[in-house]
Amino acid sequence: METIVLKDRVTNKMTDDEFLWFCLENKDLRIERNSNLEVLIMSPVTSLSGFWNMEVSRQLANWAVEQKKGIAFDSSTGFTLPDRSVLSPDASWVSKTKWRSLSEEDQNKFAPICPEFVIEIKSKSDSLQDLQAKMKTWIDNGAQLAWLIDPFQKKSFIYKSNRETIEIEGFDKKLKGEGLVEGFVLDLNLIKL
Repeated sequence: METIVLKDRVTNKMTDDEFLWFCLENKDLRIERNSNLEVLIMSPVTSLSGFWNMEVSRQLANWAVEQKKGIAFDSSTGFTLPDRSVLSPDASWVSKTKWRSLSEEDQNKFAPICPEFVIEIKSKSDSLQDLQAKMKTWIDNGAQLAWLIDPFQKKSFIYKSNRETIEIEGFDKKLKGEGLVEGFVLDLNLIKL
């Protein structure tokens, strides 16, 4: 199933709180919102994609706990970006300084921040072109580093602001974090079955 885009006079006028309520009332759906305030409804991922997401999230979460500099989030976490889109990356990391700058109320919503580090993993139903546009959205809204992993083509794409995208071939490599996530290493071998 491809992504369904709801375009109507009701959904595109929802406040951030109304959108949160809409998502909570439809908690069995995977929902995001783009910067045009269109609501996006996506199908669940396949079992294999779920494994890939979990392994990447596990590696990031283990590193975050060990380093104690930030917090790792899984694929069900939504963030409200400066352009008002609400996106849920497959895995993400926010520094403790940035997280603690939010009120408890904001932490308990789709937090109004952009993670400093984002990982997206292409699933079978995803369009590579759409994911590449999403990566640009992450960078444009403040992510310092973003990785797009395509397990089908065994390719990874590294995104940074004001830099050309770097393409890495093969899953016999390790991706290495930079900047705030320097020291994080994602072993791509571990997402092969």
